[in-house]
Amino acid sequence: MRLKLICCEVFLREACLCIALSPHTVDPEFIPKGAHDMPSCLREMLQGRIDETEKQGVYDAILLGYGLCGNGIVGLKSGNLPLVIPRAHDCCTILLGSRQRFIECFGDNLCAQWSSAGYVERGEGPVRGADAVKIPGLDVEYNELIEKYGEENAEYIWSAIHPADKVQELIYIDIPETSNPAWLEQIKREAENQGKTVRVIQGSIKMIQSLICGEWDEEDFLVVPPGFSVKGVYDQNLVIKI
Repeated sequence: MRLKLICCEVFLREACLCIALSPHTVDPEFIPKGAHDMPSCLREMLQGRIDETEKQGVYDAILLGYGLCGNGIVGLKSGNLPLVIPRAHDCCTILLGSRQRFIECFGDNLCAQWSSAGYVERGEGPVRGADAVKIPGLDVEYNELIEKYGEENAEYIWSAIHPADKVQELIYIDIPETSNPAWLEQIKREAENQGKTVRVIQGSIKMIQSLICGEWDEEDFLVVPPGFSVKGVYDQNLVIKI
């Protein structure tokens, strides 16, 4: 098959490794990691890339290197190519290799801050919070909350959705195939500046590799037929559906 990969740049190293090992021809395009901070903009950007890919008329499928990402992929569709998307709330799950591994590592602390090689080396801000804790309809900017609810209420709502100040550790997801001690040292410095500790957990390229190698089992991936759009489920099983 010839496949188009549209992918967040936090997976750049892992994706390039998997492309080199894939039995298929895979053409990648990487999107800056900051795009998922504004889900509506991310959705518009991804739909534009999908539409452009279809016009080329040379691909068998479009792969999205994204999770639900704060509803950033909800509504995406393709006119004549299948879309293949990991069943994941965010890049944290993808970097861990499965939803089960995410629950194992974050189930008791969905507000945990975490990082990885891609987050350290790409763009601004080396630390991320898990998107699985976001509440549908409240994935908005602070200024929007002020406009809707007033400053005092906005502060309360924001602190409830983003209780990062109550978390006393940073988690670093270290994938063996792309591990680099320099990135871990940078996270340790970041944690020290925040008065926090660092916990290192092992990640996996399993989900990225399966996506790129065409191993799209129903449990881990949603294959969206042409003409259908992506919908959010907001659980830890399906996550997304047609």
